[in-house]
Amino acid sequence: MAKIVISAQIDVDPARRAEALESARPHIAAALAEDGCIHYDWSACAMSQTRINVFEEWESEEALAAHFQHIAYTGMRDHIGQFGITAAVSKKYRVDAEGPVYNAEGVATEAFD
Repeated sequence: MAKIVISAQIDVDPARRAEALESARPHIAAALAEDGCIHYDWSACAMSQTRINVFEEWESEEALAAHFQHIAYTGMRDHIGQFGITAAVSKKYRVDAEGPVYNAEGVATEAFD
């Protein structure tokens, strides 16, 4: 069973980004409590005053499908819509391999073995 990773960038009114992130905590916590959720986070982009980066990791497609039916997802969707979205891009990835970034010698490597 392959893990699923979601990467999204949401641009909002810069005057309201901090509020959007702070008030999203209950939605983030709800997603983290779902079965099959490995990681779920929203963060401010260091390079853009408008951007919120979203990173999610799910155990399986089935776990992600359940999330899309869960109040955590619908609550988050409705929540972020209140903050003046000016752009949004989200992509999901099915992970066929994973491994550490650093090998046994402490060197960063692109290899998955």
